Amino acid sequence: MRAGRARQACPVCEVHAESVFKIEGMDCHDEVAILERRLKPLPGLEGVSADVLGQRLRITYDAARLDASAITDAVAQTGMRAWLEHEEPVGLAAAATARRQLLVIISGLTLAAGLTLRWFGLPAPLVIALFGLSVASGGIYTARRAFSAARGFSLDINALMLIAVVGAMAIGEWDEAATVIFLFALAQFLESRSMERARHAIRALMELAPSEALVRRHGEEQRVKVDEVAVGETMVIRPGEKIPLDGVVIAGDSAVNQAPITGESVPVAKQAGRRDEVFAGTINGRGALEVSVTRLRRDTTMARIINLVEVAQAQRAPSQTFVERFARYYTPAVIVLAAAVAIGPPVFAGQPFASWFYRALVLLVISCPCALVISTPVSIVSALAAAARQGVLIKGGVHLERTARVRCVAFDKTGTLTIGRPEVVEIVSVNGASPSEILRIAAALESRSEHPIGEAIVRRAVADGLAAAAGDRFQALPGRGAEARVDGEMALIGNHRLFEERHLCTPAIDAELDRLAASGCTAVLLARRHETIGVLGVGDAIRQAGRDAIDRLRQEGVERVVMLTGDNVIAARAISHALGIDEFRAELLPEDKVAAVQELKRRHGTVAMVGDGVNDAPALAAADVGIAMGVAGTDAALETADVALMADDLLKLPFVFRLSRQTVRNIKVNLAVAIGLKATFLVLGVAGLATLWMAVVADMGASLLVIGNGLRLLRTD
Repeated sequence: MRAGRARQACPVCEVHAESVFKIEGMDCHDEVAILERRLKPLPGLEGVSADVLGQRLRITYDAARLDASAITDAVAQTGMRAWLEHEEPVGLAAAATARRQLLVIISGLTLAAGLTLRWFGLPAPLVIALFGLSVASGGIYTARRAFSAARGFSLDINALMLIAVVGAMAIGEWDEAATVIFLFALAQFLESRSMERARHAIRALMELAPSEALVRRHGEEQRVKVDEVAVGETMVIRPGEKIPLDGVVIAGDSAVNQAPITGESVPVAKQAGRRDEVFAGTINGRGALEVSVTRLRRDTTMARIINLVEVAQAQRAPSQTFVERFARYYTPAVIVLAAAVAIGPPVFAGQPFASWFYRALVLLVISCPCALVISTPVSIVSALAAAARQGVLIKGGVHLERTARVRCVAFDKTGTLTIGRPEVVEIVSVNGASPSEILRIAAALESRSEHPIGEAIVRRAVADGLAAAAGDRFQALPGRGAEARVDGEMALIGNHRLFEERHLCTPAIDAELDRLAASGCTAVLLARRHETIGVLGVGDAIRQAGRDAIDRLRQEGVERVVMLTGDNVIAARAISHALGIDEFRAELLPEDKVAAVQELKRRHGTVAMVGDGVNDAPALAAADVGIAMGVAGTDAALETADVALMADDLLKLPFVFRLSRQTVRNIKVNLAVAIGLKATFLVLGVAGLATLWMAVVADMGASLLVIGNGLRLLRTD
């Protein structure tokens, strides 16, 4: 009975909803605390998640008891403004910025006028009136925020600043009060503009893809909104245009600049015959293309990149979490100290109250933890934006900081250190035949082959511009090779076993075969007129940038480089030697790679695993940092890796490690600046050597310094 009654206890069925609001004026952790205190009492509210740099609140609520208008009204009571992210009012932000700038200018001009008139000895009431006007114009936003904080039983920086200004006026320091409020208003205005630059780094990604597409409908070309284009429709991409949506090339031939997605510096050839994939936001070259749409706007690779970057920059890094915990205790501690300074000496030592009260006001100004709180996120967001520009997705500050600690990197071989498909890597001439002649004849024999080695030979001939007409009288020799008439003469291609059976091998040829085998290549022999004329070495070609990437990783502090592969020992040894890898492990199953990664973690500490996506998922998950290569357009790899390189470019790896180390150094410098300045002025304030305006300069100066230092990461390349 009890259980039955419990199940019927809720008379209203909850409708769970989630909305994202843009918040004008949310620039600091203090504002987040004010918003949380105001919103949490709302009936039906389930959760609040704040993104200060994005100026967004993600709110989950029961839609049967709470709606968006009630949330925006509650936010308005704090002195801030809110609107649903997709309904941002046109020009509102620009108008608010202009109003704020005008008030700061008025405050500065009236302060300067008051100081000038006092210097010329004009009547005190006129001078005080000018100082009062300066305080009023510069303190409008401060007072509004302070009263909102007070209603929530909180003392944020605005409330503390207002107390300091009112206290200064109460003891007759009108010039000090006006100077403090002007400097505070100016510093907050500059801080908001600097934070806006950090936000713009993320928004710039959204502006890469065009808003309209040229679509062929009913035999006519129409320019329509991207949101109105359906999957399967044909887009016409003219030379030099940006590609609006993801798709595959069905007509045309061009080179596409994929740098906005993959970071590749060289345009990539796109052809209709290969049904090459193109991505929204990339830039077409000199040829016209027709593209069949494969993804809607919200599902494009660019949209997923933006979403992943936004989610990543909203996550808290370990250092950020520590700083926010520290700030919770720091501000109350300084307030208690300020109260002790104001009351203690006058009461217990008979000191003048006005002097010690002034010192307490200085301590209140210093107590704001904004510089501390933003020291980490501004660096993290700048680094994530810089990485995205280079075609690298890092899934959050925790992975960025963890990468900085990596000392051992494990690589998968196939598709990561190598191209991942057979290629002709060497052509050995025998009995005077030229390499081009050997390749042309071999391609003629293999032109009908569907074997990967045969396809590799034909592909190399096409790349070298060699015409390879199929031979006649073709005969396949299963398990051995093939023979046919080429240029009117019988030719034979096949493995060592076939040539031994035909008595076409010599000690010199056997020595070449042994050498190719030791390098990890498969040997393909070619004969004409019953005489061996060449040997082709076919193998998984090493990526050209492999050696440079590994050398640069060592320069970035990586102490051990390991290769993990399921390939045979001979091939693994050859690749390892060619790339200068410290150690390799061959013939590994997926579970063996996981065990190897765990053993490397025990030996070396933090380990990164680099693979080519889903195939290496278990090992990527086992590593401290999983890095997937070449995942542009690959949904699963984009979602599973900690770090995703959009292109097959190994040289992006040293960039990731350099960026992570620079970011951690940047955060440490920011924390040192913020804590150092505050500690210095705490001592100076208690000693009576700091004034109110000096405290404002120190506090807001620290905030501007850490923001500027964090923004330097945007220039990392």
